[in-house]
Amino acid sequence: MQSLRFISAEALVSHPPGAQQSLDAVAHNLYPLLFKASYLLEQSAVIRLLLERWPLEEFRLGPLLGPSADHAGDLRDRACRACLEACVRGLADHVLQGGGRRRLRVADLTGIRDVQVQRCPCGRALGRWGRTELLARTCCELQKQPCATRRPIEVLADVFVTAGNFEVVARALGPSGPGSLRVRCLSLRADSLDPGQLLHVLRLAGPRELRRLEVVHNVRLHAGHVQQLLAQGGFPRLVSLTLPAKAFDAPPASTPASDGEEPLLASIAWALSRMTQLTELHMAFSTLTGKLQTLLGPLRTPLRVLDVGNCALNHEDMTFLANCIHAAHLEVLDLSGHCLVDLFPATFHRLLGQAAPTLRALTLEECGLEDRHVGALSLALGTCRRLRELRFLGNPLSGRALRRLFAALCELPRLRCVEFPVPRDCYPEGSAYPQDELAMSKFDQQKYDAIAADLRAVLLRAGRDDIQVSTPLFGSFDPDIQETSNELGAFLLQAFKTALENFSRVLKQME
Repeated sequence: MQSLRFISAEALVSHPPGAQQSLDAVAHNLYPLLFKASYLLEQSAVIRLLLERWPLEEFRLGPLLGPSADHAGDLRDRACRACLEACVRGLADHVLQGGGRRRLRVADLTGIRDVQVQRCPCGRALGRWGRTELLARTCCELQKQPCATRRPIEVLADVFVTAGNFEVVARALGPSGPGSLRVRCLSLRADSLDPGQLLHVLRLAGPRELRRLEVVHNVRLHAGHVQQLLAQGGFPRLVSLTLPAKAFDAPPASTPASDGEEPLLASIAWALSRMTQLTELHMAFSTLTGKLQTLLGPLRTPLRVLDVGNCALNHEDMTFLANCIHAAHLEVLDLSGHCLVDLFPATFHRLLGQAAPTLRALTLEECGLEDRHVGALSLALGTCRRLRELRFLGNPLSGRALRRLFAALCELPRLRCVEFPVPRDCYPEGSAYPQDELAMSKFDQQKYDAIAADLRAVLLRAGRDDIQVSTPLFGSFDPDIQETSNELGAFLLQAFKTALENFSRVLKQME
């Protein structure tokens, strides 16, 4: 649905020369309408001009592109390269050419959702890494220019820094000159950095401002680094924290305490307890055996999102999790890599029962779920009436067991998304689990298609065509990994080369 005002705005911006001539006569409160119309039609020249002349105190990209009374469409999943580049260049023009009549104080560039398929006419996306580099380079250029504005414009941004853009991002986050763009980092994702670079960019970003911090993949941290990182600024506004694999491993040179206590872990737990806004914690692929109560017990705020996939949890950890304050508030839970029904049947059932009133998304990938576990799993899931997403890839379940499980899933009224494994029947007999990528991809496609059709038929017979089912063999789409895949590949090759050189050096020393 579009209002007459929006249709008129589209007509104006679809002719850029006319829009440029008319803009000074347009009422200030119509600028947001013209901006959304320009973004919809991918009129980058008009977008740049609108930002250069923006007459309001705030420019907030997310709300401007979201549904409104004039245009019900949601454009926030259009990370259109041409439009976003025009936004940043328009801000630079505003800084360089603005005078006393310019009122813009805050430019919020957050709120864009990166998706796999772009709906914009050009089909070319500018991902989070690209947006970060564009903004950083623009800030660095402006630092060299005389500016007409009397005060800096605060730019709120989601920053993604890797080794490839570290230098320019560090310069952009540094002290800015009068009248330039001053970047305020609301979320920070770091990949392919060494610990020193991470700590440096974090200091520049300002820990007190951060809402989300993601340290992922190729940032090699141990518990000593994590302690340093969390002690840096207190993170009073941090909502979400993601740490890389092995982040809780002891530093190489450390010696275990004689009394079995782990002072580093206690220090990290104390730092986490000071984060009174923290509700999301991602710690996948860290060895946390017997440590969960030490880490999560002191937290003052119940967690809504918890990822402890492949953390080698034991019975003590699972018992704590099933009985702690967090269980009754969890909305998203990842327990992948644990043999839950085999090792902790009662505790797992209790945990889901505690989380049932709030749980929306559950991931149980590579949990050793076999046909004999389907009854217990169905019983445990039966209490989760609010569950919307269930993922259980990598489990050796037959087509017959999957049909039984799908029949039980039909009873969950809010379920909308299921990711299920390739049935065990589709692989050669005796295939080992968990599978590597090569083994995972070698299955009988015809047999899979037949079983998948049967599973969809189970849903249709139960009137549950609202449930979307799929088998993403290599995981769901990750826009950040997709965008930086070349750099990550080069980083991994260099790491492999370094490991070979070290190995060769050790062999020579042994000779």
